[in-house]
Amino acid sequence: MTKTILMATTALVLGAGAAAAQTPPPAPQSVQAEAGQQGVLVFTPDFFADQRPTTALDMVNRVPGFSVSDGDGSRGFEGSVGNVLINGSRPASKNDSGSNVLGRTLASNVERIELIRGGAPGIDMQGFSVVVNVVTRSQASQQTIVTGNAVLFEGGQDVYGGSVQFTARDGDRTWGFTLSDGLSMSDSNGTGPVIRRNGAGTIIRDEDYFNDQKGGGQSVRVNYASPFLGGKIDLTARYGLNDYEGINLQTSPTVRRESLYAEDGSSGEFGAVYTRPLSSRFNLETRFIHEFSDFDAVSTNRTRLSGVDSPEQRFESDGNASETILRGLIRFEQSAKLTWEFGGEVAYNMLETEQAFSIGGAPVPLPSASVKVEETRGEVFGKGTWRVREDLMIEGGLRMEASTITQSGDADQEKSFFFPKPRLLATWTPMPNNQFRLRFEREVGQLDFGDFAASADLEDENVFGGNIDLEPEQRWISELIYERRFLGDGIVSIGLRHDEIVDAIDVIPLDDGLSAVGNIGDGTLDQLAVNVLVPMDWAGFTGGRLGFRNTWNQTEVTDPTTGEARPISNVRSTQATFTIAQDITSWKLQWGGAWIPLLGQTSFDPDQRFSWRGRDYFEAWAEYKPTPTLSIRAQINIWDNFDQERIAYGDRVSRPVSYIETREIDPRTFYQIRLRKTF
Repeated sequence: MTKTILMATTALVLGAGAAAAQTPPPAPQSVQAEAGQQGVLVFTPDFFADQRPTTALDMVNRVPGFSVSDGDGSRGFEGSVGNVLINGSRPASKNDSGSNVLGRTLASNVERIELIRGGAPGIDMQGFSVVVNVVTRSQASQQTIVTGNAVLFEGGQDVYGGSVQFTARDGDRTWGFTLSDGLSMSDSNGTGPVIRRNGAGTIIRDEDYFNDQKGGGQSVRVNYASPFLGGKIDLTARYGLNDYEGINLQTSPTVRRESLYAEDGSSGEFGAVYTRPLSSRFNLETRFIHEFSDFDAVSTNRTRLSGVDSPEQRFESDGNASETILRGLIRFEQSAKLTWEFGGEVAYNMLETEQAFSIGGAPVPLPSASVKVEETRGEVFGKGTWRVREDLMIEGGLRMEASTITQSGDADQEKSFFFPKPRLLATWTPMPNNQFRLRFEREVGQLDFGDFAASADLEDENVFGGNIDLEPEQRWISELIYERRFLGDGIVSIGLRHDEIVDAIDVIPLDDGLSAVGNIGDGTLDQLAVNVLVPMDWAGFTGGRLGFRNTWNQTEVTDPTTGEARPISNVRSTQATFTIAQDITSWKLQWGGAWIPLLGQTSFDPDQRFSWRGRDYFEAWAEYKPTPTLSIRAQINIWDNFDQERIAYGDRVSRPVSYIETREIDPRTFYQIRLRKTF
């Protein structure tokens, strides 16, 4: 298998090289390497003219070889934010993501976009090998963007949303607000048969399955940025309400099994960033972030068999959480080729939750049903970025993290941790359009405080206890990426990665037949990532692009129940995506499509194994821009198949198969419509 993959990727590289050799046009004048920095490509607005972009996000999404990541939103700032910078800095809040800021920035206000590969002096890569820096103009302007969205399901619940975004600029001062009615949906809603067979293969359950889920939220955000005390301050604040509900239903002439879930809550944040030059070489950045949320959720499971109701299972949880971060750094530009950064970060995180599980109204005790988890964490860091020569950039750094996690409530415990986290990045551009990027880094995972408390998945008959002994997962990462650009905006990127995982997080067995998220020992990840984008003008497909991307993952850990080697839960081994797109400038139209032949993943529990597989996921879209201020986009998503399999075991020692349950779901086709108008 590995040999086949390597041969295929080699063929892609050689094929792209052959195409470039046969048709060697120079890169467009709007794409150029920044003077003295081969790792930085600059895209000016005329590069995007044929696409008629409305916002800066439209432009960034068309940068060859780049995909927007808004970060994982985990604890702390370092490593949790995305790969988008605006005027050299990330947004003031983690939740005011780079894509959000770009989405409310008109394309006409963009001066240039810098694609930074492997690092550049003064740029905080935050562990990403590639980032973009969007540089905006300072002219006075006012703009309003009104957007309406609809997702229409065949045979399901339709959802609607929209937003109003206002932004004003006067020189270096900007202010604005966003009113949003968001939506949330699942592309796996559908119907189909559910068949359960016992260990001998005899059918013991044959029922019809139906599921649906939807959600949304209303929020308001305000932003303000201005010169302040010799520097610049960026402020943002947000408050919102959200809700989500879902139903899973299994029926037959004599049976009705109904699982319901409902959650509502609120959340908010405040963020401030102050930057100031201290001298011609020293620059200060100080960042403060405070986030808060509360939630109230109920899960129920009811069964009616031959007209008789079984006792209702009910799981309730409510609580609140918060995070506060103070971070500061000083950047010293020793020379045009050497930059240093030193700083620190302190943070406080908290989750307090009350949970209860009952069957027929009778309470069922759970480990850690009532908990308060608090973490205080401090980190100091330093790094240097050195342009050794014009074709070689090296970034090295070290972060030292110390934290204490305290749990109170049903169980009292306190644990302290200390982790040194070195990082080395090297970028080598031996010749134009060819680049190698090497990364070696120790990453420490961010614990999900919800795993300290009990939880439930009543539809699949799972009730999880909390785990007070969780420790952060650590990874020693080695990664090498080769990138080749051709035919102006064509790209081939191949990445090899190996992770040595310490204290891998998965699911562990508890007493009384319960399970919990926990550490299961050491493991490994081996990864091959390929991304190919080929412009097709040379073949007569004017304005067309063909693409392919995939990440092959092979993981291994030791199962805590069986003692045997197995993959890590919920890591997708492969998900190849083929894409096609075209800009038809004369029609003011863009269209495209994507095909995923196969996708899926497996999770492992002490008492069962659950997997799902999907096939032939199709997506097609078209966007019409009759005027520079109006765009209409339509999209259709079609699944061919979506299968689930759950294997339940009779006990945790000999693990005889108790039953095998399969669901063959026909996911609903759905249509998305977006109307966007700029004033």
